[in-house]
Amino acid sequence: MNKVQPSDIWKKYQSGVSYNNSISLYDTVGTNENFYIGKQWEGLNAPDLEKPVLNIFARAIPYFNSQIVSDDIGIDIKTYKENATPFNVDKILSSEIEKVIEQSKAKTKNRDAIRNAAVDGDACFYLRFNPDQEIGQFAKGKIEIETVDNTNIIFGNPFIDEVQEQPYIIIVKRSKLSSVKAQAKKDGITDWEQIQADSDNNYYGENSVAENDLTTVLIYLWKDEKGLVNYCKCTQNIMLSKVINTGYKLYPVAYMSWIKNKNSYHGIPAITSGVVQNQIYINTLWALFMIHQKKMAFPQIFYDASKIQKWTNKVGQAIKVQGSPNEVVATGFRAPDFSAQAMELVEKTIQYTKEFMGITDAAMGNVRPDNTSAIIAVQKASAAPLELQKLSFYQFVEDYVRVILEIIRVNYGSREVYYEENGEDVKNIIEFDKLHYDAMELNIEVGAGSYWSEITQIQTADNLFANGIIKDAALYLESIPDKYIKNKQKIIDLIKEQAQQQQLMPEQNPQLAQQIAL
Repeated sequence: MNKVQPSDIWKKYQSGVSYNNSISLYDTVGTNENFYIGKQWEGLNAPDLEKPVLNIFARAIPYFNSQIVSDDIGIDIKTYKENATPFNVDKILSSEIEKVIEQSKAKTKNRDAIRNAAVDGDACFYLRFNPDQEIGQFAKGKIEIETVDNTNIIFGNPFIDEVQEQPYIIIVKRSKLSSVKAQAKKDGITDWEQIQADSDNNYYGENSVAENDLTTVLIYLWKDEKGLVNYCKCTQNIMLSKVINTGYKLYPVAYMSWIKNKNSYHGIPAITSGVVQNQIYINTLWALFMIHQKKMAFPQIFYDASKIQKWTNKVGQAIKVQGSPNEVVATGFRAPDFSAQAMELVEKTIQYTKEFMGITDAAMGNVRPDNTSAIIAVQKASAAPLELQKLSFYQFVEDYVRVILEIIRVNYGSREVYYEENGEDVKNIIEFDKLHYDAMELNIEVGAGSYWSEITQIQTADNLFANGIIKDAALYLESIPDKYIKNKQKIIDLIKEQAQQQQLMPEQNPQLAQQIAL
């Protein structure tokens, strides 16, 4: 592509929007988002109808999130070719990746990604290098991670979900017109005044009436004949940046779906249309229960109007009657209760819906295990239905770690690094652009950290000490979490001091040492 025009990029964007509309993506995302946050009666004009919300998704989605990202993530980078790079490159790169993950708040954004995948169907990270960020040394620039909604990313080939095989990728942003103009003027765009607002309001949460000063900004990424990623940014009619060859061999994008959808890059969310219909049925029937109770819960009074001119419920007030008061007819009436089968059907619908989504009593903690082994077994068994999503998430993390390495290779240049060598902290200046990445044969392994809990740790330490495997009382105390023993360190220091005194006693008293030896 020799010359990139905003009109050409906009046509590709519109083609992607047409595909999304063909699969009802925008409507589905809007509905799912509303149902997740409890806006489950949107669009219904029924002022006299009660509108209860028994939100199954409010418990389901946080449970999915906690099961997938509750464990810490270990990233192991190994180089297999000797003398491929100077210094201890494994530890250097691992340290830098951990620093990027911490500074970019990637672990927090992981939870946002899982939430988006479960509710909308897909999760996406867009990574970029900000060259102007101060990092406390002579070098500048750091890597930033941005969470992108699945409605805001367009794949050049929507029928495959592999990011690196795409002919192009478009990241969509809806921005304030004034902000876009100000940034364009700052960047030296000569025709910045011609940037206009548009009504491209396909996106959830956008109010077309209140927010009529928004414009669509497109970030256009594509690979040239050398396989390197190129970048530019534009609106519908104005180019906001020149074409930049990033030097990346990978698109700076990581993408995952909750459940893969055949021949589409958009996945199937946990909140599917069938589950939404179940939720609507539950809410509707519950609303009818409430109306019945409001109207029929209290007895109605019937009286003979020919003998009682006006009825009153005021305490002690006389009621005027015609004829003998003993012949006055007044009685109470109560309508029959609604069918117990209807209530049972609602409860069964809730139960089956939760079970089909993979949410059982064991999963939600509504069981009482007898011991810690049972706790672990229950948690592991309840997480089994989410194993495919967990593996997809690990691949997602591995993908963006590889992108981080690619950005480090191209953009870091020379900078100070800190890493551990032979038990000591080492400071060095590394020229990242001169590392031989092609010779590294990088192996990135992403997986959950080992299962850890305070209860199992304490019980394991108790058993080891009771069975004599741990004989040192100080070592035993060091294995117990600090909050369970007050002044734990003072106790450990006292035990060690007493042990040293016992060792010194035979040396200071040879006669005593001889008696001990005998």
